[in-house]
Amino acid sequence: MSRVELIQLIKAGAHFGHLTRRWNPKMKPYIFMEKNGIHIIDLKKTQQLIEEAAEKFDQIVSEGKTVLFVGTKKQAQAIIETEAKKCGAHWVSERWLGGMLTNFSTIRKSVKRLHNIEKQETDGTFEKITKKEILFLSRELGKLKKVLGGVESMNRLPGALFIVDIRKESIAVNEARKLNIPVFAIVDTNCDPDDIDYIIPANDDAVKTIELITSTMADAILEGEAKLKEKKAEEAADRERVKKEREKEKEVEKKKIEAERAARKAEKEKEAKEKKEAEAEKVDDESKKVEKVTKEDKKTVNTEESADVKIKEIVKHEKGTDENEVKEEKSSSGSE
Repeated sequence: MSRVELIQLIKAGAHFGHLTRRWNPKMKPYIFMEKNGIHIIDLKKTQQLIEEAAEKFDQIVSEGKTVLFVGTKKQAQAIIETEAKKCGAHWVSERWLGGMLTNFSTIRKSVKRLHNIEKQETDGTFEKITKKEILFLSRELGKLKKVLGGVESMNRLPGALFIVDIRKESIAVNEARKLNIPVFAIVDTNCDPDDIDYIIPANDDAVKTIELITSTMADAILEGEAKLKEKKAEEAADRERVKKEREKEKEVEKKKIEAERAARKAEKEKEAKEKKEAEAEKVDDESKKVEKVTKEDKKTVNTEESADVKIKEIVKHEKGTDENEVKEEKSSSGSE
């Protein structure tokens, strides 16, 4: 961040305050001396406070917040618009509309009206209406563009205000205080600094002073935007890295689940095979038992059959023996 040198502030006339009779006693800590009825501002303190304000601007913008430049006095209008455009900030250089912050939704409606008229101008609607209506719409568009041109793209409340001449822009200061929006301001010796968060004591009527300080704030905003881009790039890289790590973890988890499924499947197949083998073995055992029983039954039957045969032979033999005995008895009785 470039440092504002004391010689630059002196050349710009930043040290000239207002007439002593118009001073505000609360600005006493920032006054160096009195000369020819004019207060001289302590530029060392101005230099230090400019650096502090620029560092804070850098921090605010690097957090993704926006800044609104406000300066409607004639000396500041062109500078405020130029520097705000340079750093991509919003600005109000024509007139501060009451409620621009506290009644932000109504201001957005006016911006929407501005966009609608611009759309009608380009889509051929102007060709279908009368010249008088075109004239009224063109005038309305010019007024809206003049007052709202700097806040046309401001879709949310700003993160900070930079103000030139807090006496002239008292409404803006009050609205910012109500919404707790920090206020950075060039404060002259005739102003009350109590409502300002970051005071820059300097001559708020000198064009060169306004240009020097506003340009320094714009440069600080540009540096903050560069940091924000780097931060976003780092976050995007981190998100991509985390995404890849998660995908890798998911892949590992998927492989692990597949391995577990394969192991369970193999285990089930093994159990099924073992069960099948056990059943087959059981069937074989039962077959062998049946076969053994069958053999034993057959053997028993054979034994019984052989026993019957023997019994028959014995009976036959006995019968034959009896017949022989009868015959012998008959023959013996006949011989007698």
